[in-house]
Amino acid sequence: MKHTLLIILLMAFAAHSKSQVVMELNLKQAIEIAADSSLQAFIAKNLYLASHWEFRSYKASRLPSLNLDMTPLQYYRDITRRYDSDNNIDIYREQQSLYSSGGLSIQQNVDITGGTFFVDSDLTFMRNFGDNTYTQYTSVPIRVGYSQSLFGFNSFKWERKIEPLKYEKAKKTYLYERESISEEATEYFFDLATAQAEYDMAKENIVSTDSLYRIGEERFKIMSIPQSDLMTLRLDALNARNSLKTAEIDLKRAMFALASFLNLEENVQIRLKLPEVPAIIDIPVNEALLQAKENNPDYLEYKQSELEAERDIDEAKKSVFNVSLYASIGFNQVADNFRKAYKDPSRQDIITIGLSVPIIDWGVRKGKVNMAQNNLNVARISGQQKARVLNNDIIMTLNDFGIQKDLIQSVDEAMDIAIIAYNSTKERFKIGKADLSALTLSLNRHKEAQQNYISALKNYWLSYYKIRKLTLFDFEKREKLGVEFDGKYGL
Repeated sequence: MKHTLLIILLMAFAAHSKSQVVMELNLKQAIEIAADSSLQAFIAKNLYLASHWEFRSYKASRLPSLNLDMTPLQYYRDITRRYDSDNNIDIYREQQSLYSSGGLSIQQNVDITGGTFFVDSDLTFMRNFGDNTYTQYTSVPIRVGYSQSLFGFNSFKWERKIEPLKYEKAKKTYLYERESISEEATEYFFDLATAQAEYDMAKENIVSTDSLYRIGEERFKIMSIPQSDLMTLRLDALNARNSLKTAEIDLKRAMFALASFLNLEENVQIRLKLPEVPAIIDIPVNEALLQAKENNPDYLEYKQSELEAERDIDEAKKSVFNVSLYASIGFNQVADNFRKAYKDPSRQDIITIGLSVPIIDWGVRKGKVNMAQNNLNVARISGQQKARVLNNDIIMTLNDFGIQKDLIQSVDEAMDIAIIAYNSTKERFKIGKADLSALTLSLNRHKEAQQNYISALKNYWLSYYKIRKLTLFDFEKREKLGVEFDGKYGL
């Protein structure tokens, strides 16, 4: 975080002064900035926060809820049909009425049974105008009740299983995306590092080829080298300048790509510092597979898919018939004024049992059950197949990582030897003890050794961060990723 604040200050200063600021970055710093400021980090964080609030809403739905329902004013003035019992006919009469109601209720969902327990109270006011003007109040001081579907589908039970799993998957997915950002930042970092090394070598090559061409001119004057070698040295000097222009274009493109990914200002010039040869980290295959099974969000995705398919089967089976129960006990009263509406209330008991049984549905419900069962079979087989693919990916990545661990030591030594050999051949050429072919071969080996070194570093760190992504485990610190994450974003 301190580093990020420093970067922001540098960017603000650059914007103010309109001058270019040189920023030196190592791999760790580039990854930290990417995890904090990149567009991908912003998207990943907000996707997680959406799941965070979804889970908060689920937890809130398990708590008691207090609701106020009101109809402050409802006025009617119309002509309606009424039955005249004296004359045994229907007649139209004008009607005016004023109506108002309000009620408070507390509800609590019960996960185990799938029902809803409630306590409520309400008051209603009604006034009719006309020949027989009158006022009435009806009250329910308190009522306690319970309702649920008997033997039916319990959505609360399945939400209790699925919603915590979905939230855990969202957290793991966020961590997974952060490690993906580390991978992408590593790609951009070493692309720029390669372009930077090519540019530096191109500049050095101009100085070297100019010097060798001048030496060649002197040696040509004394007939020490043929004209063809002198022309080759001149061609090398011209090609070195062309190569510098190409390297400069590649450098600017790679720098823009990294700066854009890190969300830095355009006038910030980045200078990279290559990481040292990394310490050897031993990652056993069995441990990596175990950590992946515990932490990788794909495994949670497979489990969620199975649970949702099992839920659909349960819902399809229990929708064949439905028995509902509603029961409440309380008090109510009616009076012509407010005070009497709460005096000596009568007992109110309500019990309702509803039954819905299909007689003929032409196999609709059976088809739903079979379809849900087939979806469950597909979810299980698909999950097993994807798990095998993931395990193979981990094993292959570990194999690549092991190869890069061995390779990185040898390419580091090869680069040191290539530098020494090139400098030695160049000095020997200056005194006439090495020919042009030996010098050209030595230069090419120097370039190849440098490219191999950067490539080996890049592949090593890409493999390392991919293993972290697949397992969500830090094998250097020997701990799961996300400890700080849980403290920062957890409920």
